[in-house]
Amino acid sequence: MPVQKLTVNGQRVEVDVEDDVRLLWVLRDLLDITGPKYGCGLSICQSCTSLVNGKAFNPCSVPVGQLRPSDEVVTIEGLADAVDGDGLHPVQEVWLEEDVAQCGFCQPGQIMAAVDLIQTLLADGRRDVTEAELDSLRNVCRCGTYPRVRTAIRRALAVMAETPVFVRGAGR
Repeated sequence: MPVQKLTVNGQRVEVDVEDDVRLLWVLRDLLDITGPKYGCGLSICQSCTSLVNGKAFNPCSVPVGQLRPSDEVVTIEGLADAVDGDGLHPVQEVWLEEDVAQCGFCQPGQIMAAVDLIQTLLADGRRDVTEAELDSLRNVCRCGTYPRVRTAIRRALAVMAETPVFVRGAGR
């Protein structure tokens, strides 16, 4: 079997797995990283959303062989460690303060998608988010916490506009 080399949550890892195995299974089954959830396996529900090189992606639909050794994967477990400073990432802090989660299953993916959106807006010099941009986040929440997700994203954007925090590897 080929050896896959990648960086996950700041750690260089090597896994002995075929190129066509989806990254989600490498994360969950081989590396015991369970924050990215399996929902649909088709990149529709987006409960597995993580970051690769600072951009949101769905590891359920990405074969591990498509990643380059230089790619940096960040999951919810590594989000706080992927920024300079102590404690949680500002989006995680706001999520808790706004009491966004209900059942919590989709929340890691929701947070990672929000981080990508906020980083993109800030990199473009923006301090606001439109309804259309919020609508572009397609993460499914069966509990319907969408109003709290939107509130948290707006608040986290305001917090991060004051003190921008970018995930390492984002190329910004």
